[in-house]
Amino acid sequence: MSKYSAYTDQELTCLLQANDHGAFTEIYQRYWKKMLAIAWNHSKDTAIAKDLVHEVFLSLWERRAAIEIQSVAAFLATAVKFSVFKYYHREKHRADLAKENYEFTDVTHDEHKLDALFLQEYINGIVEEMPEKCRLVFHYSRELGLKNNEIAEKIAISEKGVEANLTRALKIIRGELKNYGWSIVVVLHTIISFRK
Repeated sequence: MSKYSAYTDQELTCLLQANDHGAFTEIYQRYWKKMLAIAWNHSKDTAIAKDLVHEVFLSLWERRAAIEIQSVAAFLATAVKFSVFKYYHREKHRADLAKENYEFTDVTHDEHKLDALFLQEYINGIVEEMPEKCRLVFHYSRELGLKNNEIAEKIAISEKGVEANLTRALKIIRGELKNYGWSIVVVLHTIISFRK
């Protein structure tokens, strides 16, 4: 048994950022099957799922010093989901996926709508992996449009607690988007386009 198997995910993350290949191997052993299941669930293609999971772990190693990871499982799951969406964005299946979700008339508008769909799905994946209170506060605030005092009453926490959880949720989203090179300007533009 490897000495790394006794380490927590947080300890492995620190070692990974210090270029420890053994820590990377342990993270891979711990999570590759789960990530393969997620990729297959979204792609329904074993070969594609394996390629995408391989790319995610390769990217993790290559960018180990630059990325901020709060939860290894959440980080990898989000990365895999995003990789699947990017794959469909690149490949011919992209058109089929678009037809399932929207009826388009304008080609330029179609492109923006599809980009927004992928981005929205990616953000949804990030939100799904947040701690429960963060997730609830974000959902009530951003998706249902409730005010802080209404959210506080609904989930029985103080308004300060609502503000703190909302700030944390936005910080998590910004961090994940930054890790994958999304500019906040592009994100806002895409979401606005999506809602039109």
